[in-house]
Amino acid sequence: MSGLLEGVTVLDLTRVLAGPYCGMIMADMGAKVIKVEQPKGGDDSRSMGPFINGNSVYYTNFNRSKFGCTLNLKAPEGKKMFLDMVKKADVVIENYRPGTMEKLGLGYEVLKEVNPGLIYGAVSGFGHTGPCRNRAGYDIIGQAVGGLMSTTGWPGGEATRTGTPMGDVLGGLNMTIGVLAALVNKQRTGKGEKVDVALVDSVVSAMTNITMIYLAEGRVPQRIGNRYESTYPYDSFPASDGSVIIAAGNNKLYAMLCDVMGRPELKEDPDFLDIKDRVENHEKMREIISAWSKQHTVDEVVDVLNEAGVPSSPVNTLDRVVADPQIAKYREMFPEIEQPGIGKIRVTASAQKLTETKSFPRKPAPLLGEDNARIYGELLGLDEKQVAVLKDKGVI
Repeated sequence: MSGLLEGVTVLDLTRVLAGPYCGMIMADMGAKVIKVEQPKGGDDSRSMGPFINGNSVYYTNFNRSKFGCTLNLKAPEGKKMFLDMVKKADVVIENYRPGTMEKLGLGYEVLKEVNPGLIYGAVSGFGHTGPCRNRAGYDIIGQAVGGLMSTTGWPGGEATRTGTPMGDVLGGLNMTIGVLAALVNKQRTGKGEKVDVALVDSVVSAMTNITMIYLAEGRVPQRIGNRYESTYPYDSFPASDGSVIIAAGNNKLYAMLCDVMGRPELKEDPDFLDIKDRVENHEKMREIISAWSKQHTVDEVVDVLNEAGVPSSPVNTLDRVVADPQIAKYREMFPEIEQPGIGKIRVTASAQKLTETKSFPRKPAPLLGEDNARIYGELLGLDEKQVAVLKDKGVI
């Protein structure tokens, strides 16, 4: 099945998560994404767990749907080959520390001379401008510097990294958005573009509603657990067998909640009359709701509230997530692929669901250098003998 990005060729120099996540989304949408790795070792994530039969599941998930080749960009012959590949590419993505591609003689200013219509996507810790641009950037640094950690956790507790690398994921998403927008602009103008994305910026952008509290009020938001700064009740509550989310985010939903709890008088209580009142008196409100929710199981609370129209859900552990019919069956979020060296394995799908085409894993993740002959044959016109010579010389 063709995808929305059919005919788009992407040279993917990225490794680990933020960059590969961007390439994965485009590959699932039908782009021909060519993963370009160093001949010795390849992507760092090939050595990151979990493992099955010694093969990295981490690498498999973020690099499915891609083709793979090896190329030594430090070798003069390797640089020339890459420049020749760029001539036939639509997009190059990389997540090296700023200045690395320039040191290799392969920065955007060089590549756009070779291909003026090239879209160049770069994701790094702090971006390509500013005094911090040369600092190494990892997910946890993005979360820390961008402010996310300072507001994650419980009152009086330590600043906490989110349970998944949201800095990297947000960086990958923002680079995908930027690259796709640049491709649309290229269709109109024929001009290329450099997309410069920072993990820190991506976190700061995602923090917008929390940041606005400080910008508007001068108050520094603190760690407040699972509740929300702007409305209440919007929190996790105890049930008899676990935790449940109740998200009565406006006055109408709050009134429905009161009726379900059998406490209609709370709708007229001056402490809880409007959203601002409930936020101010959230501790008292939480005690009342908890006293009710603890009398029921998670599923009982979720079912009765959703039937009444009040948003509620269980706090799912991952075993429940992957077994949830809504997520796994109807939204197809855990498709199965056949990965060499691993066998059948379920991976995590891209979130985009399309009506006329499909975004899905189109092939397994490439073994290191698996598609050398095919890629160098198609893009550079090299035959098998020439490819073998390059391999012997350590160029590929």
